[in-house]
Amino acid sequence: MTTLLERRRIEAQLAKPIFEALAAEMGAEKARELLGGVIRDLAVEAGRAVADGEAKEGKGPTDLLSFSAMTDVWGAGGALEFEILEKSAQRFSFDVTRCRYAEMYREMGLTGLGDVLSCNRDGAFCTGYDARIRMTRTETIMGGAKRCTFRFTLDDKT
Repeated sequence: MTTLLERRRIEAQLAKPIFEALAAEMGAEKARELLGGVIRDLAVEAGRAVADGEAKEGKGPTDLLSFSAMTDVWGAGGALEFEILEKSAQRFSFDVTRCRYAEMYREMGLTGLGDVLSCNRDGAFCTGYDARIRMTRTETIMGGAKRCTFRFTLDDKT
């Protein structure tokens, strides 16, 4: 089975020349905006598909406990090293201490685009999975920090 890290490499190999062509035509900032919007839309769809799949399997309603199982997918094959700080139906917090996605984009010469291709997906995936989930992240390895700070809460008022 293809890991998510391998899928992101394949997608990046395709996205790089498309981004470069768009940037030449409309400028890098506009191209980032366009690509970012497409990636966010795909992430919302992916989140919805995961939630729908869980519902078909008869799993309970979505919450942060069910959402937390996604770390197995995101980290498959050693793609992420992380420390889980809190895990409940209302809160899920963890710090990524090593991100092979960032390393891969750097190796591919896509350091300036890795956030659009990967980090950009995280909050959008939440929206598709369960619109009540709110994500906060103040720093990322992709952005030059030592860790990525993921903080999720469940807003029952939505």
